[in-house]
Amino acid sequence: MPEIVKVKDIPIGAGQPLVFILGPCVIENQFHLLKIAEQLKHLTDDLDCPLIFKSSFDKANRTSIDSYRGPGIDAGLKMLAAVKKQFDLPILTDIHEPAQAAIVAEVADVLQIPAFMCRQTDLVIAAARTKRVVNIKKGQFLAPGDIRHIVAKIESADNHQILLTDRGTSFGYGGLISDVRAIPIMQATGYPVIFDATHSAQIPGGTVTGGARDFIPHTARAMVAAGCDGVFMEVHDDVQNALSDRATQYPLADLRDLLGELLAISAVIRQKKED
Repeated sequence: MPEIVKVKDIPIGAGQPLVFILGPCVIENQFHLLKIAEQLKHLTDDLDCPLIFKSSFDKANRTSIDSYRGPGIDAGLKMLAAVKKQFDLPILTDIHEPAQAAIVAEVADVLQIPAFMCRQTDLVIAAARTKRVVNIKKGQFLAPGDIRHIVAKIESADNHQILLTDRGTSFGYGGLISDVRAIPIMQATGYPVIFDATHSAQIPGGTVTGGARDFIPHTARAMVAAGCDGVFMEVHDDVQNALSDRATQYPLADLRDLLGELLAISAVIRQKKED
């Protein structure tokens, strides 16, 4: 029986509404974070779809040593707590060290393990022991079926609140591909699978990671049609001046149309399964 994972009052999994995990890549400042959260809250309320708000207090895996990383754990968690209190939204954020897990779990409803760190056993186990929902980003260096080994680590800590996220697979040195087979393969673990539409559009290399934003709607539509349980997207109101991932964050002004398309596709797929 597939697991239904609950993030606060949001059920995620087979037969449940498509969930959206949305927010800016990194916390830039309190005003901006609250502004984006308010707009996303209004948008998803209008579309009647569940929202988990995401942003990172630290981007520890930036390409360049000179890149902006975020406000840090103390200031960042205070800002995320303000979003949670003001808009009653569940919060997802990354952790990078085992010692951060318990601290971040005091604010975040979902602890996210970054793709590059998904095989770090101590980090994964520390997140699992908080009993919070753990979202594992599948490393782009892993085949979809290999995610089962990471799932086993979380389950070993008696935690079955697990989300799995596909964010593309490495293809040579210059890009990522999104394989629709990854969705059912990863769902075979029994846990919900999220598609990360924005990181999958990255083009690694150079002093700053590039990307192909124009392909984001295409891959998102394909993965929803393939049956993913949710869509993860980093969004920004001024992508050209974003402090992180400006090549792949999705413009907030264009988000309504895309979410509407994805909800329509999801409704068709769900109806087919029920027939």
